[in-house]
Amino acid sequence: MKLFVSEGNPHCLKVLAALEVTGVHCDVQYVNHEERVVPFLSRPALPALLLPGGLHLFSPNAICRYLFEVSGQDATCIKYSTIVSSLHSLQQNPLTEAVSVADVVLWAALYPVLSDPSLALGERTSVKAWFDRGAVMHSCQSAAQKVLQGKGLQGMKIFMQRQPAPQSSQCRGTQPCNSNPAELKRLPHLSPLKPHICLFPISLPQEGKRNLLVTSALPYVNNVPHLGNIIGCVLSADAFSRYGRLRGWNILFVCGTDEYGTATENKAREEGLTPQQICDKYHVIHSDIYKWFQIDFDFFGRTTTEKQTEIAQNIFWRIHKHGFLLEDTVEQLRCENCKRFLADRFVEGICPNCSYPEARGDQCDKCGRLINAVELREPQCKVCRQTPVVRSSKHLFLDLPKLEAQLEQWLDKSTSTGDWTANAKQITRSWLRDGLKPRCITRDLRWGTPVPHPDFKDKVFYVWFDAPIGYLSITANYTDQWEKWWKNPNQVELYNFMAKDNVPFHSVVFPCSLLGAQDNYTLVSHLIATEYLNYEDTKFSKSRGVGVFGDMAKDTGIPSDVWRFYLLYVRPEGQDSAFSWADMALKNNSELLNNLGNFINRGGMFVTKFFEGIVPVMELQQEDKTLLALVGWELQQYIQLMDKVKIRDALRHILNISRHGNQYIQVNEPWKKIKGGDTERQRAGTVTGVSVNVACLLSVMLLPYMPAVSQTIRDQLNAPPSCVNTMLQGTGTFVCCLSAGHRIGTVSPLFQKLEVDQIEALKKRFGGQQPAAVPAAAAAMASVNGVDPEKAKQLTQAVTEQGEKVRALKTQKAEKAAITAEVAKLLDLKKQLALAEGKSPEPAPQKGKKK
Repeated sequence: MKLFVSEGNPHCLKVLAALEVTGVHCDVQYVNHEERVVPFLSRPALPALLLPGGLHLFSPNAICRYLFEVSGQDATCIKYSTIVSSLHSLQQNPLTEAVSVADVVLWAALYPVLSDPSLALGERTSVKAWFDRGAVMHSCQSAAQKVLQGKGLQGMKIFMQRQPAPQSSQCRGTQPCNSNPAELKRLPHLSPLKPHICLFPISLPQEGKRNLLVTSALPYVNNVPHLGNIIGCVLSADAFSRYGRLRGWNILFVCGTDEYGTATENKAREEGLTPQQICDKYHVIHSDIYKWFQIDFDFFGRTTTEKQTEIAQNIFWRIHKHGFLLEDTVEQLRCENCKRFLADRFVEGICPNCSYPEARGDQCDKCGRLINAVELREPQCKVCRQTPVVRSSKHLFLDLPKLEAQLEQWLDKSTSTGDWTANAKQITRSWLRDGLKPRCITRDLRWGTPVPHPDFKDKVFYVWFDAPIGYLSITANYTDQWEKWWKNPNQVELYNFMAKDNVPFHSVVFPCSLLGAQDNYTLVSHLIATEYLNYEDTKFSKSRGVGVFGDMAKDTGIPSDVWRFYLLYVRPEGQDSAFSWADMALKNNSELLNNLGNFINRGGMFVTKFFEGIVPVMELQQEDKTLLALVGWELQQYIQLMDKVKIRDALRHILNISRHGNQYIQVNEPWKKIKGGDTERQRAGTVTGVSVNVACLLSVMLLPYMPAVSQTIRDQLNAPPSCVNTMLQGTGTFVCCLSAGHRIGTVSPLFQKLEVDQIEALKKRFGGQQPAAVPAAAAAMASVNGVDPEKAKQLTQAVTEQGEKVRALKTQKAEKAAITAEVAKLLDLKKQLALAEGKSPEPAPQKGKKK
């Protein structure tokens, strides 16, 4: 037998608990919520049990009953009367022995309601007591851990939000269709819960609140994101969104995979799949990676949807209607064999500048010059290797010059009132400095959003025009009321998170599209761009095995919270930074283990060891008030920096607080004072009580950075849920959440040391094969003895990657000095490549040019 379940699905609680109770041997496979494992159903149905004969059970209750039957246990038919009977005898049934199938079904069904500590139960205390007894059983604990991954009700968030809305506002308050009103009357202590309980309501802008729409740049679907991609977009946006919720702001955080374009077609050919199959495959990979990194999207969607087509085409027609489109003819290469115009990535030939034989249709990776595909000598189609011909193709252009005045006016206001990073402002101004030029919005491709204009029906939208509209369509797939976010500039603030190479498309091109549509769209208020994160002293490269990619991080044995902490610690906020294994180990061992973890653990252990787990009475002296003043100042600095999205700098103030706390404990020595007289014992109690309250504050401040550790700290301190919602209000309020008499939970270490041999092994594993500089003697020998194919292969990849970096800098119109430096690196790599290929490192002289 095989049981199919999905994380976050409350229906799977029943079957996994039943599996534990019965001990039935069964393979368990975790699948996506949308996966259809029952072949004859037109919709996903999980959980599902594949029986030995090939049949499927896909009712959770039926699966539970079947498991009890095959194990030889009581499998009384689960009817409403059975449930009523179980409820009626809650106080008599301890739910520790002879657990019935009805017990399992009822416990799991009540889990989403009774696990919420904020729910007012009124007279239903017997139900809660019965439920809590079940919650400590191994079978129920194990099922909850597997389904919810230790996140509690938050683990259900994505699943619950994707469920259909109730048919009426009263549907959740109605009794079951097969219920007997007389049976309900026999249970007076079970008065109905308030109707329309919604665990995770759809987020919409609210009057009187700060409404933030947060997006992170849509990751391209066919690439597995590396650490630099993760910190540049989704992780930074996640940390800020979590912080905003702590501040009481109303936030919608959306993202998704960018799935159209040439790169998808290329990847599909490489893997022998259709573009849609490639998108489906890699969308799941992306989703799983972000889930492991605990990225708490309100919705993670994709661009290959009907909503994308509908909204993109609507914006197109509005731009067309208002006269912001131009038609022009472009000369392109067309492969008659493939019967298609060739995008830049589909053609290569001899560079017209340096005669490099494998120049691409947009840039030569040897000389670094930008070129047009029609300028290539002896061009070839990369698909069939036939020679393409030059053909004219009519295209549509967005008239950026006509929109430039509107754009300038909006930019002046947005950059002066919003939080734009310095690099975002600089890159945007560099684009405007020389004046904008019309930009083509159509492509001769098959995989993309169709252009609805009858004269261009065989074309699709260029991905740069189409992809940012994905933010809107993803929101529209989240809620039909998406326009309340995207056509509401007076009430909504839009935050865009991205790496710096994406800035022009978010600050110039996409705003021009929305301005041209003239439909009251919400434009970006705060544009947050990071610099680049490098890997050790080089670049991430999947092909060379260099660097840690998202699907590899969880295999290192290092918890995702530690990855989050370090990536946010080295977040490239003002300049490029680098991931370093040695530095990661140092920060883990010094900052997390010896500083933060040590302080939090000491306070909790003192309460457990010296005061029987109960927070002692605190009588504050001047020294305590001095500490509290320091902590209050650090909290205010943290809030000021996080409000301005200075995520890396704000983290330092968390670590400062724990340093102050460690020093406070060390000076006061409560472990000695507890052995003294009443006065000294009282002093030990005060120091201990203050310490655990500071630890409680730290748990809240840590939540945007290390959500799992934050929850663990609060669990160990048995902190009230209200502490999360009070500490970060206003300019910061450090309140005593753990008053005298409060009983804490079980305290244990939060972090583990990263050992030298462990780090060295990981560094070697992810180091790949680096192309080393070729010594002069070896270079001379290579030119005599012939080529080094392996080195040439490595260097070819290095040249390609460096060429892409140069091209990105030129696209951004970066400073000339920066471009020159990167071009010099590119030329040096090309010389090394020429030597490895047994060629002269100098390019051949060109005809018609002076030597």
